[in-house]
Order: sequence, then C-alpha cells, then structure tokens
Amino acid sequence: MDEETMTLEERILDQAKGAFVNTTDQNKRRLLITSIAKRLDPSIGARTIDEIIDDINDLGKITPLLYDEHIEDIMVNNIQSIFVYDSGHGQRRLDLKMENREELNRLVKKLQLYATNETVGGKIMDVHMPQGSRCNIVDSPLGYDITIRNFKSHALSVIDLINSGELDYQIASRLWLYADGFRVRPANLLIAGMPGAGKTTLLNSMFSFFRPETRIVTIEETYELDSSTQDNCVRLETSEDVPMVELVKNTLRMRPDLIIIGEVRGPEANDMLTAMNIGKIAMGTIHASSTRDMINRLQHAPMNVPKEIIPVIDALMVLSIVWEGGKPHRKVVQISEIAGMETQVLLSDLYRYDYKTHRSTPILPSVAYRDTLSRVIGVPPPDILEEEKVRAFILARLNQLGKRDLRSINEVVRDYYDSPEETLKKLGLVNVHPIITL
Repeated sequence: MDEETMTLEERILDQAKGAFVNTTDQNKRRLLITSIAKRLDPSIGARTIDEIIDDINDLGKITPLLYDEHIEDIMVNNIQSIFVYDSGHGQRRLDLKMENREELNRLVKKLQLYATNETVGGKIMDVHMPQGSRCNIVDSPLGYDITIRNFKSHALSVIDLINSGELDYQIASRLWLYADGFRVRPANLLIAGMPGAGKTTLLNSMFSFFRPETRIVTIEETYELDSSTQDNCVRLETSEDVPMVELVKNTLRMRPDLIIIGEVRGPEANDMLTAMNIGKIAMGTIHASSTRDMINRLQHAPMNVPKEIIPVIDALMVLSIVWEGGKPHRKVVQISEIAGMETQVLLSDLYRYDYKTHRSTPILPSVAYRDTLSRVIGVPPPDILEEEKVRAFILARLNQLGKRDLRSINEVVRDYYDSPEETLKKLGLVNVHPIITL
C-alpha cells in the first residue's frame, strides 16, 4: 500500500471511530467504509477500497494471539514489549513488539472503530473487539498501552471446568441446585476471587442451568456473559451517563426473576441486596480472597451494606489461581452458606481447598440453603441432597457422552425439567430416578 493510500486510510479511520459498535453486519461495515472513502476521494477505485478494508481488518502482530485458545490476556506495553497470560504457563513475554509509534498508532486507530466509549479527554478507551474480546486502551506519555481480555470462541461450560480440575461433580450439582432452586427458590449467590481467578467464567457456566422461562437481567461494565442459551434475557451495559447503581435500581422496573451483576464493587451492592430482600434473586461476582473477606467488603466503604440484611445472601463461593506442578490452575477454594447472624454474620463452610492434597474437601453438607428449600417446597431435607446426587450423575453421564458445551448441557437440563424420568432413561441412567419433581 502506497503512502497516499495509507494517508487516506488514516483519514477514513478518524471519521469512522466507533462506527462498528452498532454495525455488526460485515456488508454494512464495508458499505460504511466505502461511503467515507468516496466522500474523501470521489475518484477512488474499487480495488483501492478493497485494499483499505483488508488492511483495516488486519490487526497485525496481535491477530494470531486473538485466536489462540490458550492466551487469556494480551498486554501491549506501548513500543517496549508484548506480554500474554497463557492458561498453561502463566504470564510470559513474547519475542515481538511494536516496532515504532507509527505501527502502534495505526493499530489503535483500527481498534477505535470498535470503541464503546472515551473518558478523561479521550485518553482512556474501552473497545469491543470484533471476535468478542474486550480491550482497554490508555494514551500515556510513552505511547498507547493496550490490554486485551481474550475471550474464547466457545465459552467454558461447567463440564469443561470439571475436566480442568476447577471443581468436581458434587460442586457442579450444587451450582445446578443454586441456579434452579426447583423453580421456586434459586439461591442468592456471590462468587469471589482476585482478578483473573475465573469468576465470570464460573458464573457464565451456570447459564446452562437456568430455566427457559426465567426472566434474566444482566448488568456489566463490558459485555462478557454468554446468554445465548436464554430466550428471556436482557443485557445491559454501564456507561458514563448510566452508571451501575442506576441500572441496578432500574432492573426492579423490568420484572426480573434473576438479576446478574457482572462485578459488584460499589454502592450498587445496597440496591442488589435490597432486591434480594424483596424477593428477587441476584447473583454476581466480587473481588475478595475468602468468604469472610466478602462479608467484610460488603459491610465497608464503598459498599456500606447494613450488616442486618447481608443474611439474605444464601451462598458464597471463592475461586483462586493455585500453582500445581509449576503451572497455574483455577480452583474453587471455598464455599460457604450464610447461616444467620449474631454479633456477626454466621458462615457455614461447605467446601475448602486443601493445599496439601490439592483437592476441594467437603466439610459439611448444605444446611442453611437446604432447609430454606425444604421449607418453601415442602419436602424433607434429605430428599434435596439426594436430588443433588441425581444431578451429579446426569452431569457425569453428559461428560461421558461428549455433550460438554453450554448449549448441549442446557438442552438436556431443559428436558430434565420437563420430563425427568424420561430424560434419565434417554441418558441410559436406568437405575437413577428423580427424587424431587416440581
């Protein structure tokens, strides 16, 4: 591409900033670029336009990284270095970098086509990448610093997480119970961990368990959750004009059965617990290192949730990155249920990761949430735990059959909700019978 064409492309990119966010159809994007090009240069030919479009779609050095299933994060540190977080090896430096400011600036101009917002005088940008990943760009004195959270082409399912060793069938069936609650009373659930621990991935895997009629409202700072298995789901995203707290308040006007908050970090925590307190079910993630730490975070600034209403939360889970054999592995390291309140919120530990054996060890069966379900659906508490075992058998059988993706799991789960006995027979589980059917 000659210098004149490159200059024209830069002018096109300047005028098309953010234009691809609301135009996802590739033909419409091509027409948009063509229209801008002809307005800037009426004599431009179709071949030159094709060259410009091909170059715009080429993100250069980072392109192969975006399609590498093992790379979770890409960090372009201006023109100094490029690092990645590799799921098998952790963080590592690559033997490549942006050669100069011109190459870096050109990449940023291409990414700006997908920019969803600009803050602080245009110095900070959030970008929805064309293949679904999210990107943050900061204009620093040394040049642009780019951080990309690289989404997998296929979201991980709960069976994928079992096979990776993050959790086991018992924990997975408990998640199913929390997500379903026998239609009558799903659990209010918070999932905690440090950045990169897999909180959103675990929350996302639970979408396979939600009932098809459930009215779900998700609220995120950047779209990450995959709601493709759900027909009655509204996805909301925060902005400078509409912050998280306002969206959480507004959800109560949207008749939700379930409110999912991508990350709870501020005053919206009060509104979330208020929603729980009036009978809505809510789930979300939070940064914390233990279930007790979660309680402390909720009670103090900037959340400032009154201690007295925290027991409306049913269950707390904690994820962490654990190093085993010199490699990082994500693990569920703690599950607790809230058992009431005395001078402080009482926690009942169900699971805790044993760093010696590298296993999540059951401590106690569910008591608090089990008793809640027992009361609202009118069945003996032991029956609830027996039904949980049945669902663990189903997940194990799906794994054996190779039905491991979100949608395949969801299809079987829906069948089980409609015809439990028949579904078990279809799966070949002839000696397993549903304990509770509602």
